[in-house]
Formats: sequence, structure tokens, C-alpha cells
Amino acid sequence: MEFLNTLLRFFQNGGPFMYPIALVLVIGIVLIVERWVFLSRAKLANRRAYGQVLPMMQQRNFAAALKFSQGEKAPMGQIVAAGISTAQHARKDENIAMAIEESILEAVPRLEKRTNYLATLANIATLLGLLGTIIGLIAAFTAVANADPSEKASMLSSSISVAMNTTAFGLISAIPLLLAYSMLQNKTNEIIDSLEMAGVKFLNLITLTRGQKAEGTARPAAKAGAMA
Repeated sequence: MEFLNTLLRFFQNGGPFMYPIALVLVIGIVLIVERWVFLSRAKLANRRAYGQVLPMMQQRNFAAALKFSQGEKAPMGQIVAAGISTAQHARKDENIAMAIEESILEAVPRLEKRTNYLATLANIATLLGLLGTIIGLIAAFTAVANADPSEKASMLSSSISVAMNTTAFGLISAIPLLLAYSMLQNKTNEIIDSLEMAGVKFLNLITLTRGQKAEGTARPAAKAGAMA
């Protein structure tokens, strides 16, 4: 209870700039929760899709893998669908690689969406805190100039203490936002790296199968030419 009373007095003594800083902090917390939930669900969905489609790919059951991937909303399924569907009509392996890469690039903006706002909000909170302190100091020196000389020292020290509250609150808001921004960036990079790894693995399985089929087709043709 004492801590809450101290926090309330700290907020009230900070002046009007404490409210926009608090608003920035609330917006940042909402973004953090939304992005964390979204990325956690995306990571689990990709892991589940990868675990289900990989055995199909390893067994060369590309028809089942394509059917599963087309009904999958996770980026992992979209990568598989893009690779297999392109392999059905593409002559070059480079075209398959480009289709998989394009599918990964399409997933990246959704993963990085709104995360960069956290760094901006942290800077805004810091700047609002500094602005509130500067305005508070200007008001304090203006009031002291017209005050009784015996009261100037106490009034100035009290006004400066109050004005510094906005800087402190701005930093208190900015530091967690920057920490959360770094954590979300790392989480996003992990998901993107897993998509790129899976894309390379799926590409290797598709191109290997295509090479084996081409080799198997070439052998009967070579035998037929030798018999002729």
C-alpha cells in the first residue's frame, strides 16, 4: 500500500506531461502483448506444420503434402505449397527456389508488423519526459524570479524535484519498451530463420526427387538406343 501511495504521489507531482507518457506506455504494453501472442502462435503453428509435412516429403508423397499445405494457414505450409506446385510445371530448380524464397518473403512482413513501433514509442516517452522537465524548469525559474528572496532556494529545489519526475517516468517507460522490442526482434528472427531452414530442406527433397526421376527416365531411353 505504501508503494502504491508513493507511486501515486510521484505521478501527481510530475505535472501534465505524465499523462501522455503513461498513454505511450499503455500503447506499448498493448503492442507487446499482441505481438508476443501472435509470434508465439506463429511459432507453434509452423512447428506443427513442419512436423506433419516433413514425413510426407521424406516419403516422396508430394500429393499428400501439397493437399495438406494448401489447407494450412501457417507460413510453413505456404512454403511447401509454393515449392511443390511450382515443381509440377517448372523445368529448372532455380524456379522452385525462387517460389520458396518468395513465399518466405511474403511471410516476413506479417511477422515484423508493428514491432518497430516499440522503439519509436520508447523514444517518444524519453523525449516527452525531457520536454516535461524543461517546461517544468522554465516555470520554476519564472516563479522563483518573482518570489521572496528567503523562499527562492526552497522553491527552486522543490520545483526542480517535481520537474525531474517526468524525465524519470519517461525513462521508466522507455527501458521496458526497448527491452521488449529486443526480445520480439529475436523471436521474429528465430521464426524467419526456421522458415529459411525448412525452405532449403524442402527444396533439397524436391530437387533430389526430380533428379532421380529424370535419371530413371534417361536410363530406359539409353537402353532403347543401345538395343537399336
